[in-house]
Amino acid sequence: MAASEEALMWVEKYRPKTLDEVVGLKDIVESLKAFMRNPKTMPHLMFAGVPGTGKTTLALAIAHTLYGANWKSFTLELNASDERGIDTVRDRIKDFSRYSRTGFGGDIPFALIILDECDQMTGPAQTALRRIMEVGSRTSRFILICNQSSKIIEPIQSRCAIFRFSRVEKQAMKDHLICIAKNEGYTLVPEAAERIVDFSEGDLRHAINSLQTASAYKEGVIDEKTVALVIGEASPMLVQKMIRKALYGDFMEARKTMYDIMGSFGFSGTEIIRQIQREIFKMSDLTPTQKAELSGVIGEYDFRLTEGANSDIQLSALLAQFAKFGKGIEENYAEAK
Repeated sequence: MAASEEALMWVEKYRPKTLDEVVGLKDIVESLKAFMRNPKTMPHLMFAGVPGTGKTTLALAIAHTLYGANWKSFTLELNASDERGIDTVRDRIKDFSRYSRTGFGGDIPFALIILDECDQMTGPAQTALRRIMEVGSRTSRFILICNQSSKIIEPIQSRCAIFRFSRVEKQAMKDHLICIAKNEGYTLVPEAAERIVDFSEGDLRHAINSLQTASAYKEGVIDEKTVALVIGEASPMLVQKMIRKALYGDFMEARKTMYDIMGSFGFSGTEIIRQIQREIFKMSDLTPTQKAELSGVIGEYDFRLTEGANSDIQLSALLAQFAKFGKGIEENYAEAK
C-alpha cells in the first residue's frame, strides 16, 4: 500500500484536502467557495448535522485552502466533548486568539479555531466563548461543529453563518465507495455498495470503515455476501418473511423466525428492531398509510427497549401487535368486499 503508516485507515487516507474533493455537499461547498474568494469577508461558521456527513472534513478543507501546507501553524483544533469546561475556553482558546494577532502575512488576517462537538460544552463555557468570539473577531475566525444546534446558546448562533448538513446522497456515496475500492485494488459489486450505503444511513465515515473491514475478508472482489458478514445484518428476505408471517396471523412461526435470526447473527433487540423498520419500507405490498402505522408501533417498542425493558418480551409483543394489525387489514378488506 502506498499510504504512509499514519494513513492506513481509509477514512483518513481518503479524507478530502480541498473543497472540490468533498463528496455530496454541492450547495454548501459552493457557498464556502464564495467566502474563500475573499477570505476577509468570512464570518464565524457553524456546521450542524448528524455524524459522518463531512462537517469536520469541510472545516479542515477550509484550513488547507486558507493556509496551504502551513495550516497547522494557524489552526487550533479542539474537541469540546473532551475539553468542555470554561477553563479550556479561557485558557487555550483565548490565548490562541491573542497569539494569532501578528505574523500571518499575505492576505489572511486571522487564525482559525475549529471547535468540534461544541454542543457538549457547558453553559458557562459557551457564555465565555460568546465573548471571545465577539472580541477576537479581528484576529480569529471560529468554525463550530455540532450535531444539534439547538444546544448552542442563541448569542453564539447569531454570530455565525449556520450550515446544516443532511445525510450524504446515496448515489454519491456509492460512487465514492466504488472509487475507493478501485484505488485499493478491489472490485466492489454495485449490490454490495448499495448494501453498505443502506446500512450506513448517510454516514459516509461509517460506510468507508465498513468497506475497509469487508476488504479484509476477501481478496479481489467484495460482494454482497461479504458485506453481509461485515455489517452483521440478517438477510432482508428472511426479515421480511418474519414480518409477513406476523401480519398474516402466524405469530408462533414469526416468533420462531425472530429467534432464529437473533441466534444466527447475535442481534440485540435494538438491532433487530432497526432492521424491521428498514425492511418495512421496502415491502411493496404495504401501503404508505400501513407503513406509517407500523412505524408508530415500532417506535413504541424501540422506546421501551431504550428504557431497559426485557428484549424477549418486548419483541414478542411487537410481533403480536403486527399480528393484530394484520387481522385489522383482513377485516377491513372483508368489509370493503
